[in-house]
Amino acid sequence: MERVEAARDLVLAHVRALHSIDEAMRAAIPSLERLADVLGLARSRRISRSADIGTYSYKVHGAGCRFISDDGTEVDVDFTADGSEVFDLWRLRLYGLSLPETVDVTDEDLRSAVRSLRPLLTEVRPGWFRVTS
Repeated sequence: MERVEAARDLVLAHVRALHSIDEAMRAAIPSLERLADVLGLARSRRISRSADIGTYSYKVHGAGCRFISDDGTEVDVDFTADGSEVFDLWRLRLYGLSLPETVDVTDEDLRSAVRSLRPLLTEVRPGWFRVTS
C-alpha cells in the first residue's frame, strides 16, 4: 500500500506542477488563454518553439510541450483537439524521475493511483488522463 501512496502523491504533485506551469505561462504570455495555446502560438511563429520563461523552460513537440523548472523537474504534457492537457503513465514516471528527490514508481502503482483519484482524473483514452474540469 505504501508504494501506491507514493504513486498517488506523485500524481497529485504532477497535477499541482501542471497548474503552476499554466499560471506562470499565462502570466508571461498575455495572449495565452489556456496552456494548449502554446502549440498554436509556436506553430504560427508568434513565440519560439523553445524558450525560457520565468522559472521554466519549454519545448514544443508534436502534440504537446515539455516544461522544465529551474530545479530540473520535467512536466511533459500533450494536448487534445479541445485543448485539454493529457498525460500518460510514462510522463508521470518521467516527472517522478526528474524530481530533486527522485520518486521511482511502477506503472502498476501509478495505474492504481490514477484509479484512486477518480473523479479528479478522467481517462480520456486507454492509458491517457486529464484533470477533470
